[in-house]
Order: sequence, then structure tokens, then C-alpha cells
Amino acid sequence: MQKAEKPFFLWRFLDELGWPVLIMAAVMLGMAPFPAAPEPHLVEKIKMLMAGTLVKPMDIFDLFLHGTPPLLLVTQVVRYLTGQIQAKEAP
Repeated sequence: MQKAEKPFFLWRFLDELGWPVLIMAAVMLGMAPFPAAPEPHLVEKIKMLMAGTLVKPMDIFDLFLHGTPPLLLVTQVVRYLTGQIQAKEAP
């Protein structure tokens, strides 16, 4: 008899976090600052990365801070679409 494997810790974390928290964090940090004039911070940092001008430690930290929630949301969506997780039943 095989012992059931524990899921990867990030998967457990994402499952416990839930969709509403992930969506709110992705929107709030991905689109910050408000109003996003002339463009959201995340878009600015991605443009800097593509241009090769993302060199300051603060800019790298900003990219990590603003990019993590959308990346986690995309990861959770991919897991859902591939059937690795099931939608929870409404109470």
C-alpha cells in the first residue's frame, strides 16, 4: 500500500488562500498606484525589464512585489483548468 503524497506546499497555500483573496491582491497590486497614470507600476517595471534598465535593487523589489500576486493567480487558474484542483461547493 502506498502512502498518499502531501501536495506541494505552494499548492496547499494557494488552495487555503482562496480565489477572492488572490483576485483582490492581483488587481490591487498589479494595477497600483491608483489612479494608474500614465501606466500601472507593474507595466512600467516589465517595460524596464524588457529594455534592460531594471538594475536598481528597489526596482527589482518593486517588480517582485507587484508581480507576485498576478503570477500566483495565473498559477491557480492553470491548476484549475488542468483539473489539478476542483471548485469548492457553495455552502
